[in-house]
Amino acid sequence: MSTHLHAHPHTHHDRPKRDRRPGEPLRIGVGGPVGSGKTALVAALCRQLRDEKSLAVLTNDIYTTEDADFLRRNAVLPDDRIAAVQTGGCPHTAIRDDITANLDAIDDLVAGHGDLDLILVESGGDNLTATFSSGLVDVQIFVIDVAGGDKVPRKGGPGVTYSDLLVINKVDLAPLVAADLQVMARDADTVREGRPTIMQSLTKDPAATEVLAWVRAQLAAVT
Repeated sequence: MSTHLHAHPHTHHDRPKRDRRPGEPLRIGVGGPVGSGKTALVAALCRQLRDEKSLAVLTNDIYTTEDADFLRRNAVLPDDRIAAVQTGGCPHTAIRDDITANLDAIDDLVAGHGDLDLILVESGGDNLTATFSSGLVDVQIFVIDVAGGDKVPRKGGPGVTYSDLLVINKVDLAPLVAADLQVMARDADTVREGRPTIMQSLTKDPAATEVLAWVRAQLAAVT
């Protein structure tokens, strides 16, 4: 695994920061294509943070609650801290275009757990253009994996280019799919202009150590 962390002098002009009120839980969006490992990453973060922070998870799926059910089956949090939105269409519609259902679900989580420090909002699998509305989350993680080939970072797209953190997942599979990790790291650095990128394998690092450190830094910044 390797990490590419650099200071960046500006933010994406099309995505202003949410006007977060004091005492509100930090909201972190987790997006990316189908099968990239978003739910597994969310599960890993929950396992590591649940004893030190008060947190909840909100998932988005088109017609099912599959991601939420996975998290419940694996008991990463109590059931009442895991909520699901059925988007009824492409997931980006509910996380970017009409975020009402997600905002209502967040209100319910906050009402039920007034002490929340963090809400992880997971998008259903979508394409490289999927991003979260600034009205929904404070920062966003975009997850891709090596199975798509080493060309994915240089394809860009708002998720890859402008997310607050890009995670290149399943790097242990690179030899099996002939993906060049050095090429992926180089291209990610180029298109992201210094925004942080983490390369990880949850098989080798089930705690998602580097992503966890990034999340903890975001929490520290708002407290």
